[in-house]
Amino acid sequence: MKHLTPILLLAATLLVVTACKEKPQSNIIIAKKQTEKPAPSAPQKMSDYEWSNTVAWLDKQYTVSIQRKADESLPKAKDESGNVYFDNVITLKVMRPDGSVFFDRTFKKSDFSAFADNDYGKNGALLGIVFDKAEGDYLNFAASIGSPDTMSDEYIPLVLRLSRMGDVRIEKDTQLDTGSSAPRDEVEAAEEEGM
Repeated sequence: MKHLTPILLLAATLLVVTACKEKPQSNIIIAKKQTEKPAPSAPQKMSDYEWSNTVAWLDKQYTVSIQRKADESLPKAKDESGNVYFDNVITLKVMRPDGSVFFDRTFKKSDFSAFADNDYGKNGALLGIVFDKAEGDYLNFAASIGSPDTMSDEYIPLVLRLSRMGDVRIEKDTQLDTGSSAPRDEVEAAEEEGM
């Protein structure tokens, strides 16, 4: 019994020390600090894009083709983080039913400079031109200038109208996107490609 008393006393002491030990705080949150990625040293390119489809216009079937590609000779564009990109050129071509060329023009951001007098006009890129609808004497397209970062939704919406005489009229888009005659999957594909 003499040996049992010190062992019991030691066990009781350990139990009291363990019970009185401070419990860890459950409201302390440890999070790793995210480090900023350094800007790439070489300019980036937005993905190339091509689209072509037949369009009923003026009681005939015209073929509309749109091609976007980076142009290394143009002044560089920047996104909100300062990353540098090559600007784009976009070629819009409309072919008559007999296969002859009705319209063929390559657009640059400078063609839209009257409507992009803010930071996008200076640092942004020509993002895209997509077919909207044929309406009366016009083929209507949506165009945009803005941040070249594909994850950004910062841009200036524009309307490009091509007349039956081959004249181009550009204006700011003041209408909400409520629908288009272009099939939804084509518009979504253009958005996924950064248009």
